[in-house]
Amino acid sequence: MLLRVRVTLPDRPGTLGQVARTMGVSGADIVQVVVLERLGGRAVDDFTVVWPGAARVERLLAGLAAIPGVRVDGVWRAIGAPTTTGQDAELLAQVAANPAEGVATLVDAVPGLLAADWAVAAAVPVDWAARTGTTGEATVGFASWRAPVPTRLPEVTPLRARAMTAPDGGHFAVAPFGRAGLVLVVARERTGTPAPAAFHATEVDRLAQLVRAGAVILGDRLDLVGAPPVVAKP
Repeated sequence: MLLRVRVTLPDRPGTLGQVARTMGVSGADIVQVVVLERLGGRAVDDFTVVWPGAARVERLLAGLAAIPGVRVDGVWRAIGAPTTTGQDAELLAQVAANPAEGVATLVDAVPGLLAADWAVAAAVPVDWAARTGTTGEATVGFASWRAPVPTRLPEVTPLRARAMTAPDGGHFAVAPFGRAGLVLVVARERTGTPAPAAFHATEVDRLAQLVRAGAVILGDRLDLVGAPPVVAKP
């Protein structure tokens, strides 16, 4: 199976090699490394690895924990193939080619791009900011194929791009389309141990860029998402 392993490590020569060797000895075949952050002598890296289904992940965690200064921030199952350069542009091209299905296309594709479990496009009342005593409850317009029913959404207002963690340990990233009270919500569910990592700031930025670009392409079509259906009169 394909796993995503997020590791915080000292940003110094040799440490990345130690991490890679430890993964190899533990049975992981590294297929991609993405640097999420380098700051203050520390780095945050996402490793996508092929992991033997029968092997215990605890062996990998123990090996990484033995490297001085290394911390495992999360291990979770990745959906689909590792991300490659150009996937975001290809997704936006698909949205532009079939704008009638544009929001659904974004919702279906984003979990694979961000190693998440599911995504939904949800709408809050357009006057949510003017309401008092309410939390701006969202209504699901489109959902990816792995989204639970009923869908458990975090509080998405105020409408701004950010990451959040639910009391049950599930992680969310949200990004507003900038019109019609519409927001894209992406989730990583905590279903056991080890658990997935929270969405990193670079992942939230990537989601926000995709949503903003999608909003430019789709324009007025976004106003139809979450709108009540029109019933034809006899």
